[in-house]
Amino acid sequence: MGYEVIESQWLAPNVRRLVVRAPRVTRHCAPGQFVIVRPTPASERIPLTIAHADRAAGTIVLIVQAVGATTRRLCSLEKGDQVADVVGPLGHPTEIAHFGHAVIVGGGVGTAVIYPQAGALKARGNRVTAVIGGRTREYVILEKELAAVCDAVCPCTDDGSYGFHGFVTQRLKQLIDEAAPPVNAVLAAGPVPMMRAVADLTRPLGIHTIVSLNPIMVDGTGMCGGCRVQVDGQMKFACVDGPEFDAHKVDFGELADRLSAYREQELAADAREHGCRCAHHEE
Repeated sequence: MGYEVIESQWLAPNVRRLVVRAPRVTRHCAPGQFVIVRPTPASERIPLTIAHADRAAGTIVLIVQAVGATTRRLCSLEKGDQVADVVGPLGHPTEIAHFGHAVIVGGGVGTAVIYPQAGALKARGNRVTAVIGGRTREYVILEKELAAVCDAVCPCTDDGSYGFHGFVTQRLKQLIDEAAPPVNAVLAAGPVPMMRAVADLTRPLGIHTIVSLNPIMVDGTGMCGGCRVQVDGQMKFACVDGPEFDAHKVDFGELADRLSAYREQELAADAREHGCRCAHHEE
C-alpha cells in the first residue's frame, strides 16, 4: 500500500508541489525535518523537506525539482497516484528561539525549507524577513505563502525580471547594513555556493547563521555514511546530526565535492529513464 497524492501542481518550470497523505509523519514532524521518498519500490531514495504538515488532514507538502531520473518520476505523479514509500520524519528540527530579527534566505527550491521555519520563528515572537530568489520571476516560489507569516518578503531574481536585481546574498547584505532592528540570526537553504556565500557574509559580523545541508543520502539513518560532512573539523552525518548546522563551521568545499561524486551515474540513470519513457510512448 502506497501513499496517495492528494494534490499535484507545477510551481515553476521543473518544480512540482505534491500533497501526500502521510498521517504518521504529520504526528511528529517539525520545521527542518525531512522524509525519504521512493516513487516506486525500485526507485532511488530521495530526501525531501517537509514544506508543510497538516495534522488534521494527515497530509504533508513536498516540493520536488526534476533534476534526475527519480525526481522526474516524482514530478510526473498526478492526483490519485501513489508514492511507494514515505519514511520520516527524519533529522533534527530547526533551532527555533527568540532571536529578535531573523532573516530566512531561500534559493530556488531551498525556499521549501525556510517556509515552515518562518511560521515557527514568528510564533516565538521574532521579526521575520524572508529573502527568496530564482534565476527569473517564474522560479521564485512560495512568495504568497511566506507573506502570510513573515513581516516582510524580499524576492530577488538574477536577471532583474522581478524584485531585487541580483543574488539573495546581495539583498541580505543590504538588510544587514540597513535593517532596524538589526539582524540577529540568519537561516539559509539552497545551492551550496549560495549557502557558502551567506556564511562568508555573516561570519565576520558574528551573526548566528544556520544552513540546511543537502548531501547525498541513502537510508536516512546514518548507517550508509553517504551524507557525511565536516563540521568544525569533525565528521557528521547530515541525516541524523543535521540536516541543519552552524554555517560558520561547515566545510562547504567537501560538501560540493560529494554532491558531484555520482554525476556520471545520475546522467546515465536519467538517460535510461528517458529512453524507457520514449519507448513506452511509441508503443
